[in-house]
Amino acid sequence: MNDDELRSLVEEQWRALEAEAATGERRLRVCHLPVAVDSGPLVLAVDHEGYRHVLLPIPVHRKVRQGLDGPVLRLRKRPLEDAKTYQTYADLACLRHDVDDLFTELCIDVLGAVGELPDNPVKALYRVLDRWKALFRTQGKPLGPDELAGLFGELTVLNRLLRKDPSAHLIWYGPDGYRHDFLGGTSAVEVKTSTSSEGRRPRIHGLDQLEAPEHGALCLAWFRLERTGANGVGTTFTEAVGEALRLCDDESALLDLLALAGYHPADADHYQEVRFAIAEERWYAVEADFPGLTARALTAAGVPVSVLDVQYTIDLSGEVPAPLPLDQISQMIDGMIQEYV
Repeated sequence: MNDDELRSLVEEQWRALEAEAATGERRLRVCHLPVAVDSGPLVLAVDHEGYRHVLLPIPVHRKVRQGLDGPVLRLRKRPLEDAKTYQTYADLACLRHDVDDLFTELCIDVLGAVGELPDNPVKALYRVLDRWKALFRTQGKPLGPDELAGLFGELTVLNRLLRKDPSAHLIWYGPDGYRHDFLGGTSAVEVKTSTSSEGRRPRIHGLDQLEAPEHGALCLAWFRLERTGANGVGTTFTEAVGEALRLCDDESALLDLLALAGYHPADADHYQEVRFAIAEERWYAVEADFPGLTARALTAAGVPVSVLDVQYTIDLSGEVPAPLPLDQISQMIDGMIQEYV
């Protein structure tokens, strides 16, 4: 069935549903579409106010992205039950009758995307919503060399987390300007990168960046990166972005985070030649003997904390403090995932 045939069918079904009498405020008039995913067929619906819905069947434990709650579109998780069946859906509704025609076009895009990704219809839905949102997304200036290196380091950690859990973008706080780049419950990771060939001297921003969460633990992940050129070894910046989008179960939410960090898909051409190789990687437990200034330590020492915008550099070039072994790094990553679930 091509797009024109599908469009005609969708409009015909919605008109038929609108012609039926509403039977209750919480009830939907529904019909099944000839498009199915692993959990069953997609559904068109009209509610008691005459608003149109498209519903994608999902497993009962599946989460649905929050934040899309009117005034034009609303997305939420909804169960439908009749005498024989009970099914959970991702329910996308249009809350304005004057844009029903645009909602039809959006739904045609959703149906096409779902047909290409039947094992993950929610991800297909998010892709379509993101493409439509991109029409209104403002662009910023391309990232500079240091910003690219810093974001590449955070993406390196993010991709490791996403391989453990496709919702791990929810613990990536770096783009929001939080004091730690990743926070899962009481465990946090701060990521630092350098493109210098000498020393390990990360720049610390603020008196709280090296403070662990209350009753928790903090790691500093340090990466030495080498710019290797278009044909060199390593990973291109756009490959790191693409890997995160592939692994993530909510591309739209991740693209919003990337936009906060300064990356926009429209600027991808600027970064095609940017490639990094990880020359050195060390993870440190930020404990009492770790070098640094914190408001907590100054207060404990009786020093009044009345300065602002503190930035300083620490030197990790020697063998003290010692980096964490690989098994403890893995435990840290697993612990962060388990804490936020």
